[in-house]
Amino acid sequence: LVGLPGWTISSIMYSSLPSELPWSPGFSTLSHLRVDNQKVIVNKHNELRRAVNPTARNMLKMNWNPEAASNAQRWADQCKMSISVFCGENILQATYPQSWSDAIQNWYNQVANFKYGTGAIKDNAPIGSYTQVVWYNSYEIGCAVAYCPQNKWQYFYVCQYCPAGNNAADLSKPYKQGPTCGDCPNACDQGLCTNPCKYMDTYTNCATLKELFGCTHSLVKEKCPASCKCTNEIK
Repeated sequence: LVGLPGWTISSIMYSSLPSELPWSPGFSTLSHLRVDNQKVIVNKHNELRRAVNPTARNMLKMNWNPEAASNAQRWADQCKMSISVFCGENILQATYPQSWSDAIQNWYNQVANFKYGTGAIKDNAPIGSYTQVVWYNSYEIGCAVAYCPQNKWQYFYVCQYCPAGNNAADLSKPYKQGPTCGDCPNACDQGLCTNPCKYMDTYTNCATLKELFGCTHSLVKEKCPASCKCTNEIK
């Protein structure tokens, strides 16, 4: 009985000062402790997730996760490029303080390099920030920003997504294509599913293990709780 562990890809972006400076907030206004920023971050993600093309039948609605936000702040405060093992992650380094909406839009804009079912349309074209923003079962998010005056890119934005998206084996299909809310007809909020599975499988082949050995098998029971306990939920 062999389980196959999955692995994920985190994404990093850089943003320089444009020739025409857009309106930008003061750094102090960007704190993740402000409820208005939490709402902007969550609503912006959900707005983009609703608008994917082709449409998604299993896209979960995102909610704020204070623990993820606290960890994102700890990570941003290091002011150095390293990838956290806590959930999935998007990073943006900028030379000026961008609004949270603009920062998230920057990640999403990698969609220009992406084709559903194919992945990157050119070799080595960055897509990981986009795919994490729209990864179907990442339904909790926490973000933070740090000011790093010693860095070339002084403003360090981090968002962490739980559970992690960007499974390398499925990167070209960050969600299941189909009618909006097709997999959650009884748990749908304006095109997004509201029935996440609260458990996580350790292995990527849990569906096969469940079929072959059943959930009474000790290893399947331990390593595949989502497959065993979630029947109608999105997992």
